[in-house]
Order: sequence, then C-alpha cells, then structure tokens
Amino acid sequence: MSAWLIGLPLIAGAAALAPLAARRWRRGVVVLTMIGVLLLAGAVVLLLAAVTAGPAGAAATAAAGAAGTGGSTGGLIGAGIAVAGSSIGAGIAVAYTGAAALAIMSERPELFGRAMVIVGLAEGIAIYGLVVGIILIGKA
Repeated sequence: MSAWLIGLPLIAGAAALAPLAARRWRRGVVVLTMIGVLLLAGAVVLLLAAVTAGPAGAAATAAAGAAGTGGSTGGLIGAGIAVAGSSIGAGIAVAYTGAAALAIMSERPELFGRAMVIVGLAEGIAIYGLVVGIILIGKA
C-alpha cells in the first residue's frame, strides 16, 4: 500500500506537467512520449510491488479489518468520491443553466419561474450525491 501512496503523487505530477512541457518545447510529442514511457515504467514497478507483497500483507489487512480499525476505509472513500463528483457535476450544470436562465430572463422576464425550476433541478444533483454519501457512511 505504501508503494501506491508514494507512486500516485508522482504520476499525478507527471500528468500535470505534460501539457506544460508540450507547450514550452517544440518537440512536445517526444516529451510526451518520454513522460508516457516513464509513467508506464512507474506503473510496472508499482504493480510488481503490489504483486510481491505476498499473503502476509493480506493477512495483516484482514486482521485489521476484523478488529474494526480499517474495514470502513473503502466506504468512506466511496462517500467522498460520490459527494465530490456530484458537487462538481452540479456546479457545471448550474453554470450552464444559470447562464441560459439569465439570458432568457433578460429577453422575457415572465419566464423567471420556469428558468429557476431548471436551475433547481441542476442543483438537485449535489443533493443526490450527498444522500448517497450519507448512505455509504452509514454502511461503513
């Protein structure tokens, strides 16, 4: 598990630097290919580290889960992903529907109620994600 904790920030950093490298150098394709090869090599190293961990790591994880100290991690991560994803999606939806609602209200002010219903439906996405997150936390 520690190999993943070390490797994932490195992979994320390389992925974030790739567009910057492509813009700065004319040979962006070569740079991106080299970054891809490095990411592939890092993924292979992480895979080998995970495969060679052996059953001792699995036994320790099972013992920790049975003791109640680490069994709910997956549920909590899932709840966080559900809330974050739905909030980002709702933000994008409200941005587009809000802009359209303001545009239509500037031309026809009598459509205020209908436009706000559409914006409210877009905001409901975040509420659904929050409900799913609460359910997941309750089961964790």
